[in-house]
Amino acid sequence: MPDFVYDGKVYYNPVEFAMDRVGGTWKMPILWRLKGKLYRYSELKKSIPHISDKMLTSQLRELEKDGFIHRKVYAVVPPKTEYSITELGRTAIPIVETLRNFGIDLMESNGIDISHYIQEKNKKPDASSSK
Repeated sequence: MPDFVYDGKVYYNPVEFAMDRVGGTWKMPILWRLKGKLYRYSELKKSIPHISDKMLTSQLRELEKDGFIHRKVYAVVPPKTEYSITELGRTAIPIVETLRNFGIDLMESNGIDISHYIQEKNKKPDASSSK
């Protein structure tokens, strides 16, 4: 497979390119949360307790730049910003879900308590996530 250059970076295959867009510790959890509803910055921050403000801001900016999420800023005091998933972002959700379920299965096979995750694994996506 030939390598290619995008945005000044050399990629060796499509998987590397995709993982550069949605991989890492925080991008998939952000997309996962946005799949069903709008979030304000503070709501996202509360829902991902181990992420720093700096990291959340940078990950949101990257996801927005790459077209996976939409950021809407309201001209009010104090400032109000809402984040939502785009159609492109929605196309990543089945991949995120597959990886998540694979991770849960690996955790279980290694004796890790999955009780917190298993309820969500078996839950069907809500109607708002199919829009």
